[in-house]
Amino acid sequence: MIGLISGTSMDGIDVAVADLSIVGDVVELVPVQCAEHPFPKDLLAKPRDLAEVCAFDTSLGQAFGEVAAGYLPADLICSLGQTVHHEVQDGDCLGTLQLGQPAWIAERTGVPVVADLRVRDVAAGGHGAPLASTLDALWLAGMQDDAVALNIGGIANITVVRPGSPPIAYDTGPGNALMDAVMEVLSHGERRQDTDGEFASRGTVREDVLKKLLADPYYAKPWPKSTGKEHFNAEYLSGFPTVQAEDMLRTLVELTARTIADACRAHDASTVVASGGGMRNPVLVKALEAALDPIPLRISDSLGLPRDGKEAYLAALLGFLTWHGIAGNTPSATGASGPRLLGSITPGAGPLRMPEPVTTAPTKLTVGEPKCAD
Repeated sequence: MIGLISGTSMDGIDVAVADLSIVGDVVELVPVQCAEHPFPKDLLAKPRDLAEVCAFDTSLGQAFGEVAAGYLPADLICSLGQTVHHEVQDGDCLGTLQLGQPAWIAERTGVPVVADLRVRDVAAGGHGAPLASTLDALWLAGMQDDAVALNIGGIANITVVRPGSPPIAYDTGPGNALMDAVMEVLSHGERRQDTDGEFASRGTVREDVLKKLLADPYYAKPWPKSTGKEHFNAEYLSGFPTVQAEDMLRTLVELTARTIADACRAHDASTVVASGGGMRNPVLVKALEAALDPIPLRISDSLGLPRDGKEAYLAALLGFLTWHGIAGNTPSATGASGPRLLGSITPGAGPLRMPEPVTTAPTKLTVGEPKCAD
């Protein structure tokens, strides 16, 4: 399996290669390799009209296909694509749009492609997110206490896994999105992130600004819920006082850390297992550890899935489930009316020959010893 995703930060195309199998109700995922490839610079601006949407869909599909071609051979590719719009009103998700046309991936590689995974969950009344809840619920099923899986991308999301209870998952609020927006404005588009927390490390938390930021009604909304850059963006910050850039970035770090920690405490988390690009920012990691204390913060690498590759391994898992006729959403997490097969399948170079559907729903995922890539 090859898994592909470009997250809400649009800072790269993530790819993961995994061997996947299922025996009874247990899925085994063996990591082979994962990497990040540069996001095409000419696609960094969000498309504004239908012609630009068409061009973006084509160009990104071609870019995804070129990345996947470097990791062949494979039996199946799954692409979560790039979310360009996620429409939520009054707590309901009305639609979601992921681009990166899978036909270009299939044409370039000759391999069947599973794509457009979120919209089926939305059509069933869910938010189509966070789909990470599917991997997290299976992966952390063996832990004895209430564990929380955390991913910090442009938006931060958690999955709460309790023994004997359906998992809960939702977006807690901004991850890197607001920090990235400030850096892009500050650098006139030359920098898209505060690498290693360079600017934030020199700043001080402005408690007056933080208090206003924390007053956003989103944080008090009940789950399931989801959000995106449609809400947390540069324009969102225009209504707040103008402060020194370093102080604003440090304040936004604190916002991300506190809103995540508040959500984890609300579910009596015994441990938090974190992944995603936000974990590369040492200032954010330190702030999150302080906000969570005494709840321990673990990195997903310690449980076998690399922090930078976990979302791409999620894509591989979701494609594997769809290929075998297994529902890929978690209704208690997304809010869908029931389990659903996710995505559509684009055939590869030859006839489409799918395996017999698996009739036993998996209840656990084990991560095997990583293999060396050929």
